[in-house]
Amino acid sequence: MILGGFQKLTLLDYPGKIAATVFTVGCSFRCPFCHNPELVDLRLVHNEESEKEFFKFLAKRKGKLEGVCVTGGEPTIQPDIIGFIKKIKKLGFMVKLDSNGTRPDVLKKLFDQKLLDYVAMDIKNHLEKYAETTATKVDKDRIRLSVNLIMHSGIPYEFRTTVVPGLHTEEDFDEIAKWISGAQAYYLQEYREEQKILDPGLKKKTKGRKIDLEKIRKKIGKNFGKIGIRR
Repeated sequence: MILGGFQKLTLLDYPGKIAATVFTVGCSFRCPFCHNPELVDLRLVHNEESEKEFFKFLAKRKGKLEGVCVTGGEPTIQPDIIGFIKKIKKLGFMVKLDSNGTRPDVLKKLFDQKLLDYVAMDIKNHLEKYAETTATKVDKDRIRLSVNLIMHSGIPYEFRTTVVPGLHTEEDFDEIAKWISGAQAYYLQEYREEQKILDPGLKKKTKGRKIDLEKIRKKIGKNFGKIGIRR
């Protein structure tokens, strides 16, 4: 398992749980606004001992932590992700997976084996703008299938979009709302210009531009069980 490190305590990454967060390296997208650029490229140097260190840490935190958030990068592109999550579950922790939805085959195996307790999937844009927003060629059928699998998984889940001026418009969210209508929860995440991002050139496009998240929330909120804004 190629890990980029782990955070020993989080009260934010796993809703309602005291958790740790573990970061995998490598991603199938190249979103210019990604704020974890060091986790995108599998060719970057990583610590091969980090998996052992992570499980040593977890073993000591049994009874103190409730869950683990597995994030990235994109965890589902790791060939041993299923075995990795099994190890976490065997220690008695609940597991939240963050995913971009490019590997519905892996998601299905995880659901079938009851290895997940919560899933958060990034909705990058409406499907016709996915390639533009992620700076990659996108198999839209895989993204659709992942959304469908998650919505019918029987476990708690959320969808979320980082709202980037210059890449998103208010109208894009009308299309997203039609697509994932009926979802348990959808969150609009504010893009922050000051963050380190994968493509610093994006800042020229976003500087000084704003999108009214509250306006979007009010307009599309009826489509979801819960809708929120994360700043």
